[in-house]
Amino acid sequence: MRIDEVALANLRRYLSVWDLHEPGARLGDDPEELHDLRVAGRRLDAILRQFGTYLPASLVRIRPTLKKVLRTLGNARDLDVALLELAAFGRELSEADQANLEPLNQHLRSERARARSRMLSLLDSTAVQKDLDKLRAGLAQPSGVANEAPQVPALEVVPHLIRERYKKVRKRANGLTPESSMESYHATRGSVKKLRYALESVAVILGKPADEMVRSLRRWQERLGVQQDADVAGQRLHALAAAPPKGLPPGTLFLMGRLAAHYADRASGARKRHPRAYRKVRGRWKTLKSKLEEMTPRVTPLPSSGP
Repeated sequence: MRIDEVALANLRRYLSVWDLHEPGARLGDDPEELHDLRVAGRRLDAILRQFGTYLPASLVRIRPTLKKVLRTLGNARDLDVALLELAAFGRELSEADQANLEPLNQHLRSERARARSRMLSLLDSTAVQKDLDKLRAGLAQPSGVANEAPQVPALEVVPHLIRERYKKVRKRANGLTPESSMESYHATRGSVKKLRYALESVAVILGKPADEMVRSLRRWQERLGVQQDADVAGQRLHALAAAPPKGLPPGTLFLMGRLAAHYADRASGARKRHPRAYRKVRGRWKTLKSKLEEMTPRVTPLPSSGP
């Protein structure tokens, strides 16, 4: 199997997922539809980034458009998460405090409506629709057709790709301490995500060791994600408190302080669970590394030509 065939199969898979969830994400009734659409978009971007050397240039050129769409989806998704977290927080409050929380809820809903309007405008734009049509047309062609890129066996690419991704994860994770900045933890999460996406795209080749590694990476990424999401939410609240919009009464501002403390506790708890998740990944890596060594093509040395 060639590496371009692996990449194209993954692109077709995630474009189908995109098409499945785009209607629901546009409608906006179920926040998980937008989440699933964003995940599909991230996977598409990851495949284009990781395997761009082996793909038609016409497909790789849509990445800037895709990244712009992903930023807009991310803004809307952040507000979906903020509203879900606010609802969960509010369920633990008294009726009086729930009433004081309502102005914040209305403010976030207004922000969400504006973010969704920007999202829909971008999705409907001529540039985005044109590039998505290019992607669909390119993927409709048989593998190898009109592909000027090198067509290389997957076994010559996959072991090196996974090793390099893991090295980057290990370097970032080994540098973390309990006092490391949120930016350092976020960068580690980004490296973990890239390794996970790379493994998921070639898991059919690597088998069980890859599947087990992916599960451990997902759990680790989730731990790091809880910390990141809590930090983003806390920063949003601090910004609102520093320059409160009209309509937020003192009682709401007081509850925002309690909510910020709640996010800080969540972030702290997630940071404490990070080392255990990393140890689990290191253990899985030993098995996967052996699998990669088995797969790596052996190069027979040329016979000596004499002194």
